[in-house]
Amino acid sequence: MPGERDGTVRIALIPASPIHPVLPGKAAAGRSALAAGLVLGVVLVAFEALAVATVLPQTAKDLNGIGLYGWVGSTFMLANLVGITAAGSSADHRGPAPAFLIGCTLFATGLVICGTAPTMAVLVGGRAVQGLGAGCIAAVAYVGIGRAFDERERPRMLAVLSSAWVVPGLVGPALAGTVAQYLSWRLVFLGLVPLAGVAVAAALGPLRSLGPPPRDSAAATDGPRRVRQAVTLAIGAGLVLAVAQVRPVVVAPVVLAAGLALGVPALGRLLPPGSFRAAPGVPAAVATRFLLTMGFFSADFFLPLTLTSVKGVGTAFAGISLTAGTLSWTAGAWLQARLAARVDRRRLLTAGFAFVALGVGLAASLLLQPVPALMAVIAWLVAGLGMGIAYSTITLVVLADAPPAQQGRATASLQLADVLGAALGTGIGGVFVAVGNNSGWSRTSALAFAFATATLAALVGLAAAHRIGPRHAVDAEPEGSPVPAPPP
Repeated sequence: MPGERDGTVRIALIPASPIHPVLPGKAAAGRSALAAGLVLGVVLVAFEALAVATVLPQTAKDLNGIGLYGWVGSTFMLANLVGITAAGSSADHRGPAPAFLIGCTLFATGLVICGTAPTMAVLVGGRAVQGLGAGCIAAVAYVGIGRAFDERERPRMLAVLSSAWVVPGLVGPALAGTVAQYLSWRLVFLGLVPLAGVAVAAALGPLRSLGPPPRDSAAATDGPRRVRQAVTLAIGAGLVLAVAQVRPVVVAPVVLAAGLALGVPALGRLLPPGSFRAAPGVPAAVATRFLLTMGFFSADFFLPLTLTSVKGVGTAFAGISLTAGTLSWTAGAWLQARLAARVDRRRLLTAGFAFVALGVGLAASLLLQPVPALMAVIAWLVAGLGMGIAYSTITLVVLADAPPAQQGRATASLQLADVLGAALGTGIGGVFVAVGNNSGWSRTSALAFAFATATLAALVGLAAAHRIGPRHAVDAEPEGSPVPAPPP
C-alpha cells in the first residue's frame, strides 16, 4: 500500500520499458476486463488499508497484543516497499501478468492469515504477506495502463483508478468499525478474500496478452540491484524500529548500529542525490514527501486507538473520523488543482504542511479529558485538507523539475518516501505504545509521545518546504486529469 500516485491513487509509477500498446487494436471487451480487474485490485487494497486502522484497537485487545500495535502498520509498509520494487522489475522482464497473479495471491493469503490469527505476532506476519501482495498490485496498475491504453485514453483510466478510492473511503472505515463492533474484526479481513479472486479472473487474461516488453540491458541489471537495496533497506528499518524492544538492553546499541549500517547506505542509493539534506529541486520534494507521510500517518494510525482507549467510543465512530480525512484529502487535491497555476508552489506546500500540523495538534488534544470525541472529526478534516494540497503539490513539483528521461526514477523515489515515512511514523509511535505498555505508563502518556512524533515531523516538513523553488513551475492540470485519493 502504501506509492506515488502520479496525480491519482497511491500506487507506484514504476519506470518500465518503452510503451508498446497491445490491446487497443483488440476488442473493447478485453480492455474493459483489464480496467475492471485493475480497479478491483485497487479497491481491494483500499478497503483493507482503510479498515485495518479502524479495527486494530479491537484486534489488539482481543489478541492481547498492544505491544505489537505499531508493527501491524510498519511491517505492511516495509514489505510493500519490497513488493513494489520486485514487481516493477518483474513487469519489465516477464510482463505484468505474473506479478499481478502473485500479488493477488499473496494479498489473499495475508487476509486469511490475519483473519484467522491466534496471536498478534501471527497477525503481524500476515500483514507482511499482505504488504508484499499490495506492492505487486500497485506496481502492475500503472504498467498495465501504460502499455494497454493510448495517450488519449490514459487520463480517463487514471481517473477511474482514482475513483476506486472513493467508495472505500466513504464506507470502508465506518463499515469495518460496525462489523468489528457488532460481529467480529476477523470478518473485515476474511470478507475481502473473494474480491482478490474476482480481480484475477478479470485482469489476468488481458495482462497476459500484453506479454513482456522489449529487453533493456540497463534495466536488466538495475532491476535486481534495486530489489536487493529495497530488501536491505526494509531489514535495516525493521532493526531500527525493534531497538526499543530488544532485551537485554545492552544489545540494543548493537541492533541500532546494524540497522543504520544496512538501511542508510541502501536508502542513499535508492533516493536522488541530496535528498538527505533536502537539496533544492527533486531532492527537496522527496524529503518533504517523507516528512509529510510520516507526520500524517503516524497520527492517522493511532487516532482510532486514542478514540477507543482514551475517549471510550466505539470503532464505528473511529471509522467515521478516518472517513472525514479521506473526503477532505480529495477536496484538498481539487483545491490544489485549481490553484496550482496561480499560486506559488512553495506557498501551496507550506499551507498544506500547516494544515497537517494543525490537524495533528487538534487530534493530540483528544488526550485532554475536557476535549470531546467529536474533535477527531474536525482534526482529520483539517489534516486531510492539508494532505490533499501538499501531496499533490509535491508530485507536480517532481514532474516539473525532473528531466523527462528521469521522471520514472524520480516518481519511484516519491513512492519510496511515502512508504518509508509511513512505516517509520507508525513504527516509532508503536515503539512508544509498546514501551509504555511494558513500563506501566498510562495509555494517554504513551500516545502523547506518538502524537509528538507526528507533530515534529510536520513542523520539520513545514521548515523544509522552503527548499522548494518558489517559481510557478506547477502547471495547471489539463481538464479531466485525475485527482489523488488518500492512501492507506
